[in-house]
Formats: sequence, structure tokens, C-alpha cells
Amino acid sequence: MLVSAVAYGGGAEVVPGSSDPYLAGMPNGSTCCSGDTAPAQSPVLVTSFAVTPGSSLTFTVTGSVDNSGLTPTLTPDGNGVISTPSNNGISGATWPINALVGVFLDASQPDSSAAPSALDFTTTSFTNLSPALKQAFFIGDGRTGTGSGSIQTFVVPAGATRLFLGTSDGFGWFNNSGSFTVTLGAGVGVPTPTPTVPAPTAPVPTLSFPMLAVLGLALAGASIFLMRRS
Repeated sequence: MLVSAVAYGGGAEVVPGSSDPYLAGMPNGSTCCSGDTAPAQSPVLVTSFAVTPGSSLTFTVTGSVDNSGLTPTLTPDGNGVISTPSNNGISGATWPINALVGVFLDASQPDSSAAPSALDFTTTSFTNLSPALKQAFFIGDGRTGTGSGSIQTFVVPAGATRLFLGTSDGFGWFNNSGSFTVTLGAGVGVPTPTPTVPAPTAPVPTLSFPMLAVLGLALAGASIFLMRRS
């Protein structure tokens, strides 16, 4: 059985350019990254689609953002490469600037434990990605190429209860402009192989002991007859 590429989906999420992923799961009044404050620069909590550990997601993304506050001109894949440090227990990342990004969290506040290792998105043409909890990851336009290519799938990690969407920047998201419109869908399932059923075999006939005795006498008689004629 093969699950369709987009089995179901909810409404669209609007992600402002000022959405700082490092304020994900942090209470109001929390600060980060040279001038950002929750909830003003908090990332968008996904409510249009269920977050189910072990399942996979796809993203359809339109729009553009700009980290300097100018009129946005880039695609959701962003441009160039920037390294962002970890903050509030959420990992850093190397990724294109002005791209759509995300982070999965469980029910706890992210700064209650150390940040996981950073991911490197110098290359963004992956087909499948399995980020860990609190590991910030690149989404872009949701395809292996910019505006083209295969649909990318993102696996929800064990323990995840929430997904936040933001944008990639180095610091100070508060002055970013533009926004993304994001629609989530269910990822492609893995085909289940059809089991191989062995072909039926004909039963091997067996003879009872009396029948074997009769057959033996008959063969012996035939042998004696042939010997006498030779």
C-alpha cells in the first residue's frame, strides 16, 4: 500500500519575517538574539495540522522575507549562507538567510535542557530530513530545487507535540519584513511490499505396508520369471 503524497491538510499558516525560531516555546517576556522579545517576535505555532511523532510532513510555501526590512525579493529558499548560534536550548544552524525554517518541541520549555547539535544546510537538496527535538531545520519552499524538484518530506521526531515556524536570520528579527504563507500536508508513505505466497506443492503419495509387501512379491516373481526365460 502507498500513501498519497498529500493525504490531507489544514489551513494555511502565515509566518511573518519577524518570527524568531529561538523564541519557540518561551513564555511572554523572554528575550533573545539582540532585541527580540516574546510574543512580539515569537515564531508561529502550527495549529492547522496535527503533529504526530513518526509521521512525515510536506510544506507548500509562498511569499518572501527580508532581514534588513527592505521590500522582499527572494524565494522561500532564501539566499547565501549564514551560521546562527544556539539560543534558549534550541540548536544553531548553518542555512540560507531569509528562508522558512522550523523547530519541533515537546511539552517542556526548551531552555530547560542543553541545545542539540547544529545542522548544516549549506546544501538544501535533500529529499528526506529527520530533525531531533529542539534542532532548528531548514524548510525553504519544500522542494529539492528552488521552485522545482521533488517534494521534500520531514519526519516528526519522537516526543514532539509542537511545531513552530520562523525565518532564518543571524540576530535581531524584529526589523524583518515580509511573510510566508505555508500549507502543510502528509508526507509520502513507504510502500509495503506484497508478501510472496509459495506455490502449492502436490502431496507425495505413500503406500501402506501391506501394499509394499504385495509390490515386493510381484517384483520378486517378475525377476524369477525373467531369469528362467534367459
